[in-house]
Amino acid sequence: MRFFVDTADLDEIREAQSLGVLDGVTTNPSLMAKVGVEGKDNIFRHYKAICDIVSGDVSAEVLATDFENIIREGEELAEIDDKIVVKVPMIKDGVKALRYFSDKGIKTNCTLIFSPGQALLAAKAGATYVSPFIGRVDDISNDGLALIHEIVDIYSNYLYTTEVLAASIRHPMHIIECAKIGADVATCPLKVITSLLNHPLTDRGLEQFLADGKKLNL
Repeated sequence: MRFFVDTADLDEIREAQSLGVLDGVTTNPSLMAKVGVEGKDNIFRHYKAICDIVSGDVSAEVLATDFENIIREGEELAEIDDKIVVKVPMIKDGVKALRYFSDKGIKTNCTLIFSPGQALLAAKAGATYVSPFIGRVDDISNDGLALIHEIVDIYSNYLYTTEVLAASIRHPMHIIECAKIGADVATCPLKVITSLLNHPLTDRGLEQFLADGKKLNL
């Protein structure tokens, strides 16, 4: 499984990169606003700064919802850096745009996936990634992990190359369960990734080792 960090915070991205486990970044307009980046030119410069930090894919989201403007925005985003993946919403014109971008060799991430049928359409249209939002599915009392399982099974049945990018991850067990199911990527805040470090037996064992080390006068 690959780890993407879901943020537009450059310091957080650098911290994730320094950890040695970062494979990419996902962003959206809300995350850009959260770090105070406004205006097209500033946003594009910010995307480039992210690309300069990481070695993997960087998802950059279009704001348009009609085919012509999705294409226009997506092509502009793709020109920023070869690492840019154009993030397209799961709507009719979005699916049309996925096929267009795929034919042009532009990588895409189909976002706001909430059903296996949506994931199937995105794969048939040539999406590079699909982003099922498992936390939001859980929020309406459905099973987000079951959604990941269904998409992975469908893609396996037909050998689709579209990768399953599990999104809206809320806690470390989401990551573990997605890894067990076979999701290709997990994207989440850095704090969720670093929470995988924690275990009370590790803390207890380290405390004992340090105490024993003092007895040895090392």
